[in-house]
Amino acid sequence: MKRRILTTTIITLFTAQSFAAGDSMMPADIQNYIGYGAIVTMLLLFLIALLMLLRTFKVLTRVVLKSQGYTTQQIEAELTPAKKAKRPKAEVWQKLLSLKPLSEEKDLIIPHEYDGIQELNNPTPAWFMVLFYSTVVIGIAYLLIYHVFNLGQLQYAEYNTEVAQAEVAKKIYLGKAANRVDESTVKLATDPAVLAEGKTIFKQSCVPCHGENAQGVVGPNLTDEFWLHGNKVSDVFKTIKYGVPAKGMPNWEKQLSPKQIADVSNYILSLQGTHPAGAKEAQGEKEAAEKLASN
Repeated sequence: MKRRILTTTIITLFTAQSFAAGDSMMPADIQNYIGYGAIVTMLLLFLIALLMLLRTFKVLTRVVLKSQGYTTQQIEAELTPAKKAKRPKAEVWQKLLSLKPLSEEKDLIIPHEYDGIQELNNPTPAWFMVLFYSTVVIGIAYLLIYHVFNLGQLQYAEYNTEVAQAEVAKKIYLGKAANRVDESTVKLATDPAVLAEGKTIFKQSCVPCHGENAQGVVGPNLTDEFWLHGNKVSDVFKTIKYGVPAKGMPNWEKQLSPKQIADVSNYILSLQGTHPAGAKEAQGEKEAAEKLASN
């Protein structure tokens, strides 16, 4: 039997090496399957060898014990370990709760009684005492951490910290959301921060054609009530984004982000009725100014 196991092991190893050597002739996944199969086979052979050794030890033990004069019953008793007796469930429960059995109740009776009522001196269960002292330790630790050494934040301080973190997260979200705006979702705004940003962009990009105060130079006057392509914020956004090539208005879709286009659109609409000096003559059709939507 040992020779068979040794021969099988050698053949398996040789086969695995042969497949590994010829890797250029076989896909990698098949080589992996063969390798896994060889490993599993070796493990099974190793397990079989261990079982055989265990059986051999048992046979040798029987032979040795029999030669020493043991009977068959004695040999079986030596080879078969005795099973531990299971504790009754009631005994386990009583030990867990630190209770005494009913047979010992008479030893626990407290000497005094009232109206025929007697009291047992049952101790407090160990688990309850552990829980009680744990709460005491936790309470002292809490007092030291939060009220003595100030290592942790109290309720109001933690609330203020979370509110500050939420504000930062809100600004990040709004910053990302602002760049998802387009001509169908842009809203009219009068926020000073938005108008200030729009003014900066206007000064950098729009002054050559529309003038320092949007009074109109090559491009039309943006401060009167006359419009060539609509006076709603969505119309202005669309005009800036796509431009008007036929009239020399370039598109700014690639130069400005959606948020920047929205800001400068709102800034332009905020200039309505400013009547700057040297304003260009009116062009287009007269339209009423768009009103800010109320919530």
